[in-house]
Amino acid sequence: MPLSRFVHINFRTGCALTAIALLSACTAPTPGAQFNDPYEASNRASYNDNIALDRLILRPAGQVAAVLPMEITGPVANFADNIGLPGAVVNGFLQGDIAGMGTNTMRFLINTTIGIGGLFDPAGAIGLAEESTDFGETLAVWGVPEGAYLVLPVFGPSTERAAVGTLVDMLFNPLESVGTAAQLDYATGARIADLAISRGAFMDTIDSILYESADSYAVARLAYLQNRRFDLGEEPPEGDDIDPFSDELSLEGFE
Repeated sequence: MPLSRFVHINFRTGCALTAIALLSACTAPTPGAQFNDPYEASNRASYNDNIALDRLILRPAGQVAAVLPMEITGPVANFADNIGLPGAVVNGFLQGDIAGMGTNTMRFLINTTIGIGGLFDPAGAIGLAEESTDFGETLAVWGVPEGAYLVLPVFGPSTERAAVGTLVDMLFNPLESVGTAAQLDYATGARIADLAISRGAFMDTIDSILYESADSYAVARLAYLQNRRFDLGEEPPEGDDIDPFSDELSLEGFE
């Protein structure tokens, strides 16, 4: 093994182990607090930076993607979904979810071959829907607590547990072990394009949160935590039950 690759692998492993070790210090919720958000000041600063990025780049890109025909956006979105499946397979294995791992494996094999590298979705046509998962969910299955709410630069709403999951998923993308440099570049481009496509598809809903709310930070926090906990089948931590009207906000239009 070349020395540079050996160093790279060990650097990634060290980063991941350090991040996982930090989970042992996950911030516990303050008793009686409405949200476990002790970093609200810095979170709001990151949130404002992300809003500026959305206004400058992502929203205009979404507006362009929204008017493109499905013949263009569909294959790009399919390809982006397909390249994420190997990571989902690994996480399914780590979670002991044999059924989900099998479904994602079959989706990847069918769409990569019959679907011409993942540009088309014949697996979906025969009822093999993606079992979406990530390392953050793996940590949840292992019993790691959610930790404090975070707003990550570029990535947006998260929690301490989910942030570590995002880092590990990025560092240990299975495709990096087998893909060529050109293939990895295409994969990165597809993920970026898929962000624009998703932004365009949910333009009205996202705009209503980001630009039409009295306190869009509070609405985004509420929406993220509710949706993430629902996806993971988790109950809110004790003392952290969410009251939609705690910030005197209305979620009208966010259905």
